Amino acid sequence: MLNTIRWGILGASKFALEQMAPAIHLASGAKLAALATSSNSKALAFQALQPDLRIHDSYEALLADPEIDAVYVPLPNHMHIEWTLKALDAGKHVLCEKPLAMNASDFDQVIQRRNSTGLLAAEAYMILHHPQWHKAKELYEAGRIGKLLYVDGIFTYDNSADPDNIRNKPDTGGGSLPDIGVYTFGSARFVTGEEPISVDAQIKRENGVDVFAHVTADFPSFRYNSVTSMRMFPRQYMAFHGDKGVMKLNCPFNPSVFGQAELTLERAGMVTETLRWPETNHYVLQVESFCRSIHTEEEYLCTLEFSRGTQEMIDMVLATE
Repeated sequence: MLNTIRWGILGASKFALEQMAPAIHLASGAKLAALATSSNSKALAFQALQPDLRIHDSYEALLADPEIDAVYVPLPNHMHIEWTLKALDAGKHVLCEKPLAMNASDFDQVIQRRNSTGLLAAEAYMILHHPQWHKAKELYEAGRIGKLLYVDGIFTYDNSADPDNIRNKPDTGGGSLPDIGVYTFGSARFVTGEEPISVDAQIKRENGVDVFAHVTADFPSFRYNSVTSMRMFPRQYMAFHGDKGVMKLNCPFNPSVFGQAELTLERAGMVTETLRWPETNHYVLQVESFCRSIHTEEEYLCTLEFSRGTQEMIDMVLATE
């Protein structure tokens, strides 16, 4: 039996409490062992989940803990590179929330440090661990929709009532593109294996961050269209439209929160196939995949190189302004 990976979390964020701490707790081969926070009240919320959780009052103290094997980093976006590198230098494997970097070139130093240390470092891009996306890729590669011509996606929510949210602040790496553009862009790249040739965008900003982005792009074999926004009623959807059929994912990104994961394949003759995953937790699968990759030669599903490619597309979009 493989040894259990002992996890520490840098920072007591709301998302860490609601999603990743429970996922680490539930994942096979993982143990939630430590948390770095100076807030007693926040620490108590995590200890309710894991009573023997060790609490460190600084990030540095957690990284110095010899009983921690891997670190999850849910800090504000602008702090991701700094603490990912510090964790690697401390001899810890690192799973960092997306976006790992604010521009593609910043990935290079993490890739170099990963290679030189031999440790696993990755972006917490959970959707690649959900079976609906592997089924989508399988159906696409099997030619079930014929020649792909058009990909359409949307991911929206409204946080206008929360101006102090880090996503609404430019100094913490806010904006809809860093936060959720990674999903509409990355999922299209994952299924098709293609990279954009050119992009165009209409972007609306408030307080220096993009709150709406309509992006169109030409890929080698298809046209791409997406909308991301932090000022619209919540909606998420991805569709892959070919000359022989269309494949739709109605809850592609947050199936544990937004609704039930469902993939529908429509083909000629009104033939429709629908697959559903009502119980799958992609955060748990993400942790389990990370732990397996530490112990074995199994390549982690979301490599730094893949995440860098998504950031390159975001950089291309921002360069259109």
